[in-house]
Amino acid sequence: MSDPLERIAAALERMNPPEGAAPDFAEAHAFVWQVDPDWLVAVPEVNRIDMGLLVGINRARDTLLDNTRQFAKGLPANNALLWGARGMGKSSLVKAVHAALLAEGAPVKLVELHREDLPSVGRLLNLLRGASERFVLYCDDLSFSHDDQHYKSLKAVLDGGIEGRPENVVFYATSNRRHLMPRDMIENERGSAINPSEAVEEKVSLSDRFGLWLGFHACNQDEYLEMIRGYCDAYGVEIDDDTLRAEAIEWQATRGSRSGRVAWQYFTDLAGRRGVTL
Repeated sequence: MSDPLERIAAALERMNPPEGAAPDFAEAHAFVWQVDPDWLVAVPEVNRIDMGLLVGINRARDTLLDNTRQFAKGLPANNALLWGARGMGKSSLVKAVHAALLAEGAPVKLVELHREDLPSVGRLLNLLRGASERFVLYCDDLSFSHDDQHYKSLKAVLDGGIEGRPENVVFYATSNRRHLMPRDMIENERGSAINPSEAVEEKVSLSDRFGLWLGFHACNQDEYLEMIRGYCDAYGVEIDDDTLRAEAIEWQATRGSRSGRVAWQYFTDLAGRRGVTL
């Protein structure tokens, strides 16, 4: 049996692991943060689509691209919250903007942080703070449940505490919720508190810490069909307009929704039937 002091020391190390060494950031343009042990895993090829194929989000596209370009040049830039309808290109836009800046020669790295790893964000920021590169720290599908305290860790990214957010890091998050918290959670806090406004201020104000709010809304039928036609042209899938329209509308009807994600799912099926590899 091992020494009790050794077991206690091992348990404490698991609870508060040492900071990992910074990777070779020249190895890749994108990384994924993993914990236990802490490590930035290089991503050789990012799963993304060309920005030109993102339809119906021109304002959000231009705003996020300008903000990221400012950041890449070392100029002031805001953290950004991309919120709204499911499947309308929020995460795709973040990755497409990163690709666009790489094409311009901007030395910007993309680092993905999973929501469940938010408590470790302080250790990640310490790794990035000492690097010469600039980083877009990205968290996809960010939201918090009733008993979730991870939102407190997010303040380290948005406000940075006494040290401040590292000058070479900007934070982009996507969410289906504008305020990141369930509405019934906010209402419960308000109803059970002595001072209702103070009880919800910390949670509701979390979104206010993002300098940019970019809204994504459900597409109309013309935009939905335009997305599919764009995919067909980009990948060389031949189909006449009448057939495409009939099949695409039937596809959306079976799904009960219409979005960029549904458009891509129909196109994937179409390409498979036509023998075209993507």
